[in-house]
This record gives sequence, C-alpha cells and structure tokens, in this order.
Amino acid sequence: MKIYGIDFTSSPSLKKPITCLECTLVGSSLSVGTLMRWPSFEGYEAMLRAPGPWIAGMDFPFGQARRFIDTAGWPGSWHGYVSHAANLGRERFVDTLNEYREGRAAGDKEHRRETDKRAGSISPQKLYGVPVAKMFFEGAPRLIAAQVTVPGVHQGDPQRIAVEAYPGVLARYIIGRKSYKNDTKKKQTAALQDARLELLQAIAHGALKTAYGLEVDAPLRLAEDPTGDSLDALLCAVQAAWSWTQRDRNYGEPEGSDALEGWIADPLPKKEQPAQ
Repeated sequence: MKIYGIDFTSSPSLKKPITCLECTLVGSSLSVGTLMRWPSFEGYEAMLRAPGPWIAGMDFPFGQARRFIDTAGWPGSWHGYVSHAANLGRERFVDTLNEYREGRAAGDKEHRRETDKRAGSISPQKLYGVPVAKMFFEGAPRLIAAQVTVPGVHQGDPQRIAVEAYPGVLARYIIGRKSYKNDTKKKQTAALQDARLELLQAIAHGALKTAYGLEVDAPLRLAEDPTGDSLDALLCAVQAAWSWTQRDRNYGEPEGSDALEGWIADPLPKKEQPAQ
C-alpha cells in the first residue's frame, strides 16, 4: 500500500515548503521512499488527485470544535462548515476567529476538540504561534475539492484516503517531552539533533512494534533536517500506516468520535492531556 506522510504549512515557500514522505507498507513493514518538498500548494493538490490506492496522514486539524461551530452559528456538518470557512476567504476567516475571541472569558476563547484533548494538541482556532487555524483553512477545503475520503467524516473516492495525523503524540510516546526541532536557525542546537537521532533510532529498532504493530525501515538522514519537517513527515506516515492496518474497524476511528469535529489517527490518545 502506498503511504504518504505530510508535514503541512499554511504558507508554503522555498524556505518553508510542505514536506511529503512517500512510503510503502507491505504487511506490517513500512519502508521509506521519496522525500518531496512543495514550495506551493500545487504539489499538495496534485498529490491529492493522484490515482489510488493510497492513504495519507496529514499534520493539520481537519475540523473545528463543536462548541465553536455551534456558538458561532456555522453550518452543522463538516462539509458545510469547511466550505463556509473557505467561502469567507483567508482574511475574513482570520477576522472571524479574532472577533469570536473578543469579550469571551479567559479559557473560553479557543476550544479544543475531544480528539485534541486526548492527543494533547492545541485548539484548531489558534492563529498565532503555531497557526493551526490557518492550516485548517488551507488544508481541509482542498480535501473536499479533491473528493478524497476522510473516514468517519466525509465520503469521497474510497481509493484515496486522508487521515488527520499529529506527530507530537507519537514523538512523546518514544522520547517523552524532549524538544527535537526548531524552525529558527539560531535555536537549532546539538541537543535537538541528538533528540531527533534518538527518536529515529528508536523507531528503526522496533519501538513502534507494540503500540502501532509496525516495523519501520527509515534512513538516519531524516534526522539531519533541523526543522524536524522530514522526521514529522515520517511520523505522519507511521500514523497513516497504522490507520490502514485498522481499515476493518473504520481506520482506527476512536469509539464515540464526533463526525463534526474529526479525529486524529493514532492508537495512543486515550485520555485527556494538556495542550502543547
């Protein structure tokens, strides 16, 4: 099975491209193939439309919290509110989220989905720091436009499957809360390089066999990227591969998931964790 792991960005460029790692899954063995870097959305869009069968793990929130959707009065279906966000345009979408925050009590300005609480990921409304809201805006509507299937959320081409990935939960499973990447050159330290090597070597030596049921053949050169984008693409591919092995139970969708919000493909997020 062809597996893609995609480390996403809301503003791709030559300096900060979308990073995609193509892999192959045979049985429980995942082998790393071609690493691609897309300085615009064109590469991402072309990949979404590439003939299947394939499954891709993508590191951006596919949805928003039900509390936000209901309170803001947005359409009450995933397809409906994602399309609504797209129709706003990027500038108005950002303004809408900022306006929503105004006057709301501390702790009630940005909402996390149930899957975010389990995985320890931040609110998909967040615009600053790690701007995952902008990633949602750029990523999710393109899933609809390409007519791919998002299990438990949206039915499209059954041969082209997209699942939401979150590398952080997998990295914490292996190396705890050690930092392993930084986009700022001055902050790209030897300690971060050591953490990436520790993470990748653990994966290569079978650290994923118990929880994910996978053996991974990955070159150590993936740890050389100080931004961590190449390594994160691998972690996304691992989550997509695990999801494929769970296809007979709706790709590993957690019991009781909310189709309005979406869910992160990973066997580990089972209890509420603090946001990262």
